Amino acid sequence: MTKVITNKSINLMEKLSLFSEHWSPKVIAEMNDYQFKLVKLKGEFTWHKHEHTDETFLVLKGEMTILLRDKTIKLCENELYVVPKGVEHKPVAEQECQVLIIEPKGVINTGDADSELTADNDVWI
Repeated sequence: MTKVITNKSINLMEKLSLFSEHWSPKVIAEMNDYQFKLVKLKGEFTWHKHEHTDETFLVLKGEMTILLRDKTIKLCENELYVVPKGVEHKPVAEQECQVLIIEPKGVINTGDADSELTADNDVWI
């Protein structure tokens, strides 16, 4: 789906109810060259990095952990963390966690890693 300009607000919980798969980000809005993506996480993702951009995780519901090679970042509801560009990381969620990701258009969810968890890019809901 392509970007639609509308005068209606975006309800995050309504958008989250439209899909059930894990590790498959869905675009809900764009601002300049950035996309706002909703994703449901459960289990362990793959170690990866984004060479040219930071990646922001904002937890809407649940809890998650972002493993870094030298530390662990635990995020609860209403908390966010920005993974700096070039930093290898691995998101983990023991139970389903609902997250808003903010990153530039064109960023692949698995970054530099070849993985079966690589999702289609630029999928709108």
